[in-house]
Amino acid sequence: MPLYQQIEEQLISRMGDGTLPVGSVLPAERHLAESLGVSRVTVQRAYDGLRQRKLVSAQGRRGFVIQDGGDPGLRLHPGMDRLKGFTEEMRELGKTPSSRILERNVVSDRSIASIFGLPSHAPFLKLLRVRLGDGVPLSREMAWYNLTAAPGLAQADLSGSVYALLAERCGLPLTHCDQTVEAAMPDEAECETFGFAEPIPCLLIKRRSYTQSGLMLEYVEGLFRGDTYSYRLKLRA
Repeated sequence: MPLYQQIEEQLISRMGDGTLPVGSVLPAERHLAESLGVSRVTVQRAYDGLRQRKLVSAQGRRGFVIQDGGDPGLRLHPGMDRLKGFTEEMRELGKTPSSRILERNVVSDRSIASIFGLPSHAPFLKLLRVRLGDGVPLSREMAWYNLTAAPGLAQADLSGSVYALLAERCGLPLTHCDQTVEAAMPDEAECETFGFAEPIPCLLIKRRSYTQSGLMLEYVEGLFRGDTYSYRLKLRA
C-alpha cells in the first residue's frame, strides 16, 4: 500500500477508536511529514483522501478539522425562506459572525450600472469581503451598493452588517430580493481563502436586493463553501 494510503488508514483508525474525535484538528502537514519522515506531498495526498471521503473539512487557518463521517459536524443548514444578511444568518445558527475586508472602493462601472438600471457614470461602493463564522471562512463575496441612493455607506464602518447600516443609518431597509443559486468551482484566490488544497464545488449565490418601493440598493455575488453549506427550503402545496 502506498505511503499516503497507509497514513490515511492510520488516521481513520484513530478516528474510529476516539483518539482523534470529531472537531479535533489534524497536525499541520509539515509537522506530520517531519515526524513520520515522509514528504509533505505524501501527507497532502493522505489529507486530500480524507477530505474526499468527507471525514475532514478544510477550515482555512485552522487546518483540517475532523467531521462526523459524511455528515459534517460543522455543516450549516440555513433556511432560505426570507431576506437576511450574513450577520443575522450566523447569529441564528449560533455562530459569531465577522468579516475581513479585502477591497473597498468607490467606483463607476458601466456593466454594474446596467444591472441597477442607472447611468453609466453612477457611483457604487465596491466591497470584497471574506465572511467568517466562529473564525472559519465561509464565503467570499463581491458586492456593489447604490451610492446615489445611500451615499452614507461610502464612509461608514463596514466591519459589521451592511443591511443594518442601510436600515438604521440610511433609513433604507431592504425588504425583498431576487436570488439565484448555482454550482461553481472556486478560482485560485477563493481556494486560498477557504484553505482548499484543490478546487471543490461551491455554491454561487447572486442577489439583487430592494427596498419596499422597489429601489435596488445591492447586487452581490457570494461564493459559499460547498463542504459546509446546505440550504433548506420549505415548500407548501
